[in-house]
Amino acid sequence: MSLLEVRDLYTSFFTTSGEVKTVNGVSFNLDKGRVLGIVGESGSGKSVTAYSIMQILTHPGRIVSGSIRFNGEELVGKTDEEMRRIRGDRISIIFQDPMTSLNPTFTIGNQLREAIMLHTKRNKEQAEARAVEMLKLVGISEPEKRIHQYAFELSGGMRQRVMIAMALACEPDILIADEPTTALDVTIQAQILELMIDLQKKLGMAIIMITHDMGVIAQICDEVIVMYAGNICERGTTDALFYDPRHEYTKGLMRSIPDMSDDEKQRLIPISGTPVDLLNLPKGCPFAPRCDAAMKICLNERPKEYWVGRDHLSACWMNVKDGVCLAENPPAEAEEA
Repeated sequence: MSLLEVRDLYTSFFTTSGEVKTVNGVSFNLDKGRVLGIVGESGSGKSVTAYSIMQILTHPGRIVSGSIRFNGEELVGKTDEEMRRIRGDRISIIFQDPMTSLNPTFTIGNQLREAIMLHTKRNKEQAEARAVEMLKLVGISEPEKRIHQYAFELSGGMRQRVMIAMALACEPDILIADEPTTALDVTIQAQILELMIDLQKKLGMAIIMITHDMGVIAQICDEVIVMYAGNICERGTTDALFYDPRHEYTKGLMRSIPDMSDDEKQRLIPISGTPVDLLNLPKGCPFAPRCDAAMKICLNERPKEYWVGRDHLSACWMNVKDGVCLAENPPAEAEEA
């Protein structure tokens, strides 16, 4: 049994203009000790998928249907009180912007102690000792001094390390990292990623890494899910997606990566067009309006997922000849394409 099983998850935001279908039938598994990357443009549904798992959707968003099972326990339908026992303890999240995630009116130590005391039986003194221990673990110098400081007194990289310390304080089974390096410069980004890899190996936790940066995916992830307009376009091992992308959107993301090995100056190749309107999704493949290889069937009928290799699936009509349909052939029967 997988640590986390998401099945046919549909999440929408019900606005005055209509239903914004942010997540459309997403399904995936996450095993213990594995790092799963979710990649895609802004608005593709990555963060909403994570917030659905954590049950922290704000009004007017809600899960319409689907199942989220953690260690065999169904999370959809749980009350806020029931979810509080899971959030921060067994499943933790690092948000994108640490400055807005940390409370500016409380010290770092106060916020770390609160999280630790809420989910463990430690008293105030023990919680403070644990807070100092966690700040040391994430590489913050002089932790005894830092716990008395406020968020605005720390650099962006240090604030992000504090967020990681807070997320890991109770040793969760799953850590969700929602674009944790977006607001950081390249040097600090590399340090944070190295830190997360090191902590993942030490603690043996599973990680869901949400990002739009393919370089981050290549560095840290075992498996990758590519999302577009709330749908999963392609999924597979990191090597499979980087060396043999089989969805036109994935290929577009790959072409957008600058080639630093080439001495000659080359123009980046952007994906043409703009993301689709989630209020009025296309009848067929959601990427068809921007796809240079789109066919008539792409505009009128949504593709199923096809096995295009061992542990590699793609929801693209271009794979009909080479692939094996997931709906018709379970994984055990699928041959390597």
